[in-house]
Amino acid sequence: MIIDKYMRIKNILLATASLLTLAACGGNDYSPKPQAYLRIDMPEHNYWLVDSLCSHPGDTLILGNDTMIAITGSCKTFPFTFEANQCVELKEKDAPKGEEWVDINYPQWDGVIFLTYKRLNGPDDLRGQTDTSSRLMEKHYQFASGIDEQTFESDDHTVHAVKWHIKGRNVASTYQFYATDSLHHFLRGALYINCPPNNDSLAPVLEYIQTDIDHLIETLRWK
Repeated sequence: MIIDKYMRIKNILLATASLLTLAACGGNDYSPKPQAYLRIDMPEHNYWLVDSLCSHPGDTLILGNDTMIAITGSCKTFPFTFEANQCVELKEKDAPKGEEWVDINYPQWDGVIFLTYKRLNGPDDLRGQTDTSSRLMEKHYQFASGIDEQTFESDDHTVHAVKWHIKGRNVASTYQFYATDSLHHFLRGALYINCPPNNDSLAPVLEYIQTDIDHLIETLRWK
């Protein structure tokens, strides 16, 4: 009987301790914490004027007189200039005749802005390029939750641009644009991050690079 009495007392004490523990934790007032992402600290936006791509063995970048010249292939001067972030790396790629392909790489985030330049040969060529830009953007429609289209006009520098901010958690390219003088020059660009799409966690990076793209368009000059 002594053992039974001891066990009853032990059970009562355990039950009391459990109730006190629940009370200390707030009872049924617990609510789950929202999903969080790692904080990404972004650098300041500092820009250089980009004029050309040149090649010297072993070199990767030349900076001077507020001009950035990236080193990748044979020396070439672009038919346009723009200002790019100092943290980027530029690379020219092989392109079809009549076009020039340039990648603006953000190695710290594995992101890239693909630039395609086309010399126009009349109104039909302009319509063809704008149609191509629209078709490339439409590939992302099925993943988009919304598309914000904006225009940019600089009559002083004959730059007319259309920008698309493509919204959606799983959109592969969140920002695309084209810019033209409507006569001789056409430049198309698209932003990609080389990782599985999750644009909630990538939001600081995407906003940072999108600011750089806006700055590229605003400082774009044709030669």
